[in-house]
Amino acid sequence: MSAVPRFSIAGALALLFSACASAAAPDPAELSAAQQSFAAELARSDGVDKVQVLATLAQAHYQQSIIDAISRPAEAKPWKDYRPIFVTEKRIQDGIAFMRANAALLKRIEREFGVPRELIVTIIGVETNYGRITGRYRVLDALYTLAFAYPPRQEFFRSELKQLFLLRGTVFPYPLEQLNGSYAGAMGWGQFMPSSVAHFARDYDADGKVDLWNSLPDICASVANYFVAHGWQKDGVVALRADVAADAHAVTPPGLEPAYPLRQLDEWGYHADNKLDPMTPATLIVLDGADGKETWITFENFYTITRYNRSPLYSLAVYQLSQAIAAGAADAAP
Repeated sequence: MSAVPRFSIAGALALLFSACASAAAPDPAELSAAQQSFAAELARSDGVDKVQVLATLAQAHYQQSIIDAISRPAEAKPWKDYRPIFVTEKRIQDGIAFMRANAALLKRIEREFGVPRELIVTIIGVETNYGRITGRYRVLDALYTLAFAYPPRQEFFRSELKQLFLLRGTVFPYPLEQLNGSYAGAMGWGQFMPSSVAHFARDYDADGKVDLWNSLPDICASVANYFVAHGWQKDGVVALRADVAADAHAVTPPGLEPAYPLRQLDEWGYHADNKLDPMTPATLIVLDGADGKETWITFENFYTITRYNRSPLYSLAVYQLSQAIAAGAADAAP
């Protein structure tokens, strides 16, 4: 397993941004005021020492590359271009190898949490290539940049920055200043945001620490616990490819949460070969596939996967990759 990435900077980036930047950071005076306000609120609401907060923020650096990265997410691609990024033969084979190497642990977690082992493996594979790529950005820099220089989601990232400070002194084992992660501040093999670490991470090896970099039991159980906490239904269906009738009723779902009984979708012309209760809640997604439009009937477990990443493309890629890994692992079993 990889050790926690150490972060060093040859030289701090100055707060100077080009006029063409997708988002501009506040000038130093405004940023200082924002920092003071943030630290004061953290002290007032949670009793964190204001001086300590400001001292830590003084070590953070704005990163324009973070603003650039969050402004062009992979989910902006159509399904036909998105799927090949994640569902690859290499990722399938690596997932099969990971499942076989950790069979006893994954079987125990699946039995306890009710989350399929192939789904846990797939999340780790998609998020960090099975722990090989856990992120090159210092988490403090990522959340600092987005909390103070990305207005579209400033409140969300300010809340995550606050939660990062609250992890200090808990069972989380590493200094905040040494944590590396994604451009959005996600950490570890499962890419947990600080709030997810606080609410869903598990000390599954019972060593008194929640280690999402160096403890496979903690990593895998934390992913499973995340899904359980967000409504995963044991043995529930995730998605089915729909056979669409020529005269199918046009449906515009209000969101990704199941909104229609399966029977209603069938009456509207969206058919799937299944033996499910006709009253099972479901909804539809329509994607631009390599061979044209693809219509999928999705269920509660699909919606649960979107709680990990809101994109339906992500959820379908995770589901398809997990199925390929499970099938390959079954074929490779002695």
